[in-house]
Amino acid sequence: MTETTGTFVVTHAESDSAVVRDVETAQVHTLASNPGLEVRDVLEATVAPEPPLEVTWQVIDVEDRRSIDLVDSDLEPTQESKAVAADADVGDLIQRERAGTGEIHVFRAPEGEVETAAQDVLEDEETIARAARLEAVRVEVRRSADDGVLSVRYLPD
Repeated sequence: MTETTGTFVVTHAESDSAVVRDVETAQVHTLASNPGLEVRDVLEATVAPEPPLEVTWQVIDVEDRRSIDLVDSDLEPTQESKAVAADADVGDLIQRERAGTGEIHVFRAPEGEVETAAQDVLEDEETIARAARLEAVRVEVRRSADDGVLSVRYLPD
């Protein structure tokens, strides 16, 4: 095996080891040590297999490191997000570029399920991976139980 350079999200961290996942390929690497990483950290880094067995990996270079804040907001989706969702079928996901940078995902949940959908998004490891791909540092989940609308805002700052 050879070294791999990419964007990795930390999915598990203990004092003496960590697990990172490449956000593009979904390949998982178990690190033989933990160089101060925490769950939800995002690394632009190079990892390489540890000799002689090459079953664990080590971080050999870190170009950038950031953490992703997940925010369970008490704000409702914007009027624009609600308008977009009004034309969508239940279960449809609409992706929109955000003014400036970032992205907004709008989802129309089944009646009475918006809270469950919001918790699913907040707990889903893929939410962090998507944020890493979008170069976001903050993910804000907003919902409106009255409208059944959920918006997920991937924000650069």
